[in-house]
Amino acid sequence: MVKNTPTLATLAADLEAGRTSARRLVDQCLARIADASGEGQRAFIHVDAEAAIEAAEAMDRLREVRAAPSPFAGIPVSIKDLFDIKGQVTRAGSRALEDSAPAETDATVVARLRRAGFIVIGRTNMTEFAYSGIGINPHFGTPKSVWNRNVGHVPGGSSSGAAVSVADGMAHGALGTDTGGSCRIPAAYNGIVGFKPTQRRVPLDGGVPLSFSLDSFGPLARTVGCCAVLDSVLADEPLIPLQPRSIKGMRLAVPTTLALDDLDDTVAKTFQRALETLAREGASIERIAVPEFLDVIQMNAKGGFAAAESYAWHRYLIASKGDVYDPRVSVRILRGEKMSAADYIDLLGERRSLIARMERRTAPYDALVMPTTANTPPRIADLADDAAFTKANLLSLRNCALVNLFDGCAISLPAHREGEAPVGLMLAASAGSDRRIFELAAGMEAAIRV
Repeated sequence: MVKNTPTLATLAADLEAGRTSARRLVDQCLARIADASGEGQRAFIHVDAEAAIEAAEAMDRLREVRAAPSPFAGIPVSIKDLFDIKGQVTRAGSRALEDSAPAETDATVVARLRRAGFIVIGRTNMTEFAYSGIGINPHFGTPKSVWNRNVGHVPGGSSSGAAVSVADGMAHGALGTDTGGSCRIPAAYNGIVGFKPTQRRVPLDGGVPLSFSLDSFGPLARTVGCCAVLDSVLADEPLIPLQPRSIKGMRLAVPTTLALDDLDDTVAKTFQRALETLAREGASIERIAVPEFLDVIQMNAKGGFAAAESYAWHRYLIASKGDVYDPRVSVRILRGEKMSAADYIDLLGERRSLIARMERRTAPYDALVMPTTANTPPRIADLADDAAFTKANLLSLRNCALVNLFDGCAISLPAHREGEAPVGLMLAASAGSDRRIFELAAGMEAAIRV
């Protein structure tokens, strides 16, 4: 990871004071992307350098006449290849969509970022059609996690390039998606912050769906404050300064059901150290059983919402171009072919019940707290075997996916110290608790890494 990297707030201050310019920021990001010794070629599927430079120069001119659309105008961000950008083909990390017509309009979230003056630096790589928590892509290559890069560990998925672009300074924020952890997992694996908003806050139009019941569009960035800024823009909400909560008095619940099973030793130790720090600083931490989590296993037994809803979207494309799909993706999509309408209706009812019961279960607490993933980033070379890939994928997705099923919001914070394997700590709560999650996370992000 790039050391001493700036935040959106410091970049905005530098732009306002004339210490930097949008053109300079874009040039720096483009140079990092082009660096042959880095991960730019694998982190990005498309880099629109000419348009980014023109936009930067336009933002600099607007700032000169005090007409910049926001304090963040001119800051480069990356866009996951899942989103429509006017005039570009949306491939969703797949070769199957390469001959599609270019998008006629920006996705709503892309348009909102542009409206605030953020500059689109390029389209980032991802797991094909967003269907895995690992981040491997056989079509466009796999960007390596920032950890032990000389060895080669997975970046996390599906927003793999998004996380690497931020961690390596190729962008100062990223737009990702999260259906079962696709913002939070790569954030955890790359030592940055990833946020999954309450789904209904951010419109889903203009993005290739994985599961329209579970998909959420959210930011990846270097700090909680950076994610809060981007989230406000994506949700079209006022940019209200974030007020960190004091750790003293926080009411946190650690689920002992499922979420702590089969943890890597490194994850277990790092998570326990973070809990001890929070308790020492005055947080109230209670370990609680959450039997509702066991229901999720049954709900996903036949493939769950992702299989059913992705098959509905892919059934014609996969019939004609299934031979170019990543087999590890197509096999999961095709599970939906065997699900009946009755199976799907059962899922809808089970989810309504799960949401209601989880709201009651979590009501006494400010947030649930658990490891973002049960594992640290596996080595890419160790996942050539399908059984090893499946095991690692399930461990990466398990905790995060629980939140999407109960319609919650969640954030992943880095909990490891400098030089340690990356481990994410996740805070989660019921729908509509987004601002509280940001305040809690801002209050603890520095303390848990000491």
